Amino acid sequence: MSEAAYASSATIDRTDAVPFEVGTVQWVRRPGDGNRSELSAGYWFITPEQTPGPMTITGHADETVHILEGHVTVAVENGPTLDLRAGSSASLNRGTVATWTVLEPTVEFFVYS
Repeated sequence: MSEAAYASSATIDRTDAVPFEVGTVQWVRRPGDGNRSELSAGYWFITPEQTPGPMTITGHADETVHILEGHVTVAVENGPTLDLRAGSSASLNRGTVATWTVLEPTVEFFVYS
């Protein structure tokens, strides 16, 4: 049984961004697209002013990120503190507890799976 083909693409365009939990997101692939409920990807746009300060988050999915602009730190509970700047990437397992701090206006490409 073969799966239906699915493909999508995007170029960064802040005018396509929609409100997210914090900041805004321009979706490249929304959850459920291509019959993949747990797979999504997009660009996250966030500034320090849009956050309540450091945000402790329990990952709802495996997450891989690549910082295109800006600066964030991710302090993993009982683990390392990741200092992520333009060009940095990181990957966290579902269920990881980490405190995210946005230090500069940031554009992040993310994949949830």
